[in-house]
Amino acid sequence: MTDHPDAIAEAVACLRAGGVIAYPTEAVWGLGCDPMDEAATLRLLALKRREIDKGLILVAAAPEQVEPYADWSELPAPRRAAVLDSWPGPHTWIVPARERTPGWIRGNHAGIALRVSAHPQVAALCRAFGGAIVSTSANRAGAPPPRALAEFDPDLLGAVDLVLEGETSGLERPTAIRDARSGTTLR
Repeated sequence: MTDHPDAIAEAVACLRAGGVIAYPTEAVWGLGCDPMDEAATLRLLALKRREIDKGLILVAAAPEQVEPYADWSELPAPRRAAVLDSWPGPHTWIVPARERTPGWIRGNHAGIALRVSAHPQVAALCRAFGGAIVSTSANRAGAPPPRALAEFDPDLLGAVDLVLEGETSGLERPTAIRDARSGTTLR
């Protein structure tokens, strides 16, 4: 795993400059960008050939990093506790989104998909960035996501601005996505 501070710093500089990066996550390789950068997010969606209405996952190093996006007041205390108790870890939750959460992240949804990752490289990246980043599988819509850098679509790999080399955590499948209001598994 590449956790060299220079590699993380280079990835953060790329994100801050509006770039799209590829990086390993818990199960598959992901594409990421600054979620508050509309142009970067729209470029990421175009690279994936993904519709904006589907929404995107944000990944963070700590629950505090998702605070700007999550409207916790909409969840009963036991449901909020269930979400927070599952982090850090491979658990993605759809939580009510704050009104100011951009539509290019939420898609056509009132909620937003959030995960606080235990993957050391993802956590280091988010800590250095100072907030959550977009985390979506590094594949074109309909294609299988790469589990290793060698499995990347060469055209997609060539279109990203930076590759943060490393290894996935080895999970068999991408993280489950659950509804924070009900606990129901959606994926």
